[in-house]
Amino acid sequence: MLSISDVAVGVKRGSDELSMYNSPNSGMSSISDGASNGSDSKKLRVEEAPPSRVLHIRKLPNEASETEVIALGLPFGKVTNILTLKGKNQAFLEMGTEETAITMVNYYSTVTPHIRNVPVFIQYSNHKELKTDAGNQRTQAVLQAVSAVQSGGSPSSDVQEALAAASSPVLRIIIDNMFYPVTLDVLQQIFSKFGTVMKIITFTKNNQFQALLQFSDPVNAQQAKLALDGQNIYNSCCTLRIDFSKLVNLNVKYNNDKSRDYTRPELPAGDGQPSIDPSVAAAFSKDSNSLLGKIPGALNPLSAAAAAAAAAGRVALAGQTGSSGVLLVSNLNEEMVTPQSLFTLFGVYGDVQRVKILYNKKDSALIQMSDGNQAQLAMSHLNGQKMYGKIIRVTLSKHQTVALPRDGLDDQGLTKDYANSPLHRFKKPGSKNFQNIFPPSATLHLSNVPQDVTEDDLRLLFSNAGGTVKAFKFFQDRKMALIQMSTVEEAIQALIDLHNYNMGGSQHLRVSFSKSTI
Repeated sequence: MLSISDVAVGVKRGSDELSMYNSPNSGMSSISDGASNGSDSKKLRVEEAPPSRVLHIRKLPNEASETEVIALGLPFGKVTNILTLKGKNQAFLEMGTEETAITMVNYYSTVTPHIRNVPVFIQYSNHKELKTDAGNQRTQAVLQAVSAVQSGGSPSSDVQEALAAASSPVLRIIIDNMFYPVTLDVLQQIFSKFGTVMKIITFTKNNQFQALLQFSDPVNAQQAKLALDGQNIYNSCCTLRIDFSKLVNLNVKYNNDKSRDYTRPELPAGDGQPSIDPSVAAAFSKDSNSLLGKIPGALNPLSAAAAAAAAAGRVALAGQTGSSGVLLVSNLNEEMVTPQSLFTLFGVYGDVQRVKILYNKKDSALIQMSDGNQAQLAMSHLNGQKMYGKIIRVTLSKHQTVALPRDGLDDQGLTKDYANSPLHRFKKPGSKNFQNIFPPSATLHLSNVPQDVTEDDLRLLFSNAGGTVKAFKFFQDRKMALIQMSTVEEAIQALIDLHNYNMGGSQHLRVSFSKSTI
């Protein structure tokens, strides 16, 4: 914690002498950096000042407090002193080191800082340190409280109130270039490294996936925004665009795959929405961080130091995957499931390399995807779906690879290697298939349909797969169509049975899930 002795006392002498006087507005000693808001020549001289751990902040709103100014520096490192010039709407902020000050200036040169929704301007000061009256008890109390926050302690109610005025605890998150789905669990994992995530609501607006995420403390929201804005969750895609929301509290009614209140695991799932697994809800209610590190392919959140480095150099953070891509699928219908059926279904979300149905537990299987991103994709979409009459569970496996049976050992065809399969959907880099990945739905998209195949032919084919066709629609060129089954389970069954079905000659039907309805 910062003590009064940490703050230098006295006056800096010489040609760079600070002019000391008592400001009736601030109750503090104040200094002039030789620049006022209206002087371009003086402004230029300040802008050309060499790096210093003392920063000059201009155009502050009249009602700005010391705590709000300090909050600008919190995400970058220790704040050791502050000096406000209320009459000039300016302040000086002294950081613990010159490196943290450089990081702060570099970041705010690309992202305009705001206090109370008013843009403020930050430059290096000509002064290398602040030597101010250490007897000002109020300023020392604020510095001590902020130091406690930086050390992981709880801020006082006064500091909490001031920081709340500086920014909202709610972030608005937009995901650009979204090739892979981003789940609630992925967002919670990424953002909870910066503080306690209380609530998340996801939605689609203007054809963009967005989320509102509420921290328990506005300072945590500031730190997360500074560290993560502009970063990629996965390699070269799923870019985070983060702003502060005008909301200060989120009202979450349901805990499902679209919204969650981590402080209230007892909330209902809502009509037609899958609920959270009870064990997951219990884990979240005990510790919101208990599931961290279990989601593969997610951005590895930054430490405070790494956040500062990223802000300084805009370091790319993409591609930090945390899994080999092996999934454990359980509660399978062991009388019906085969390696081929699992290959076909999971192949909708990635290139399946190997499948192994466990010899001593045939209701479970290991599935090796190409990478951790594809494993996350398959897990997020297929966990909780019904296959052959049973609700399957998809989790991450502790195994790094799926082993093939030893030479000469007959495992009854339970293990299959699909590494060289011609049926992989995503083997071509940049394939359009990446842009057409959707959750299981009752409506299927058909492509590669021969010209002489009629609607009646396709209705009969899919009815024979064991389902009821409710609707059908050809696209204009008749090479593609939509077909709607009566349930999602029937659509899953039809996809397993009829993807790559030989329609005659060399044409094989391609089947995938559609986001459309007929």
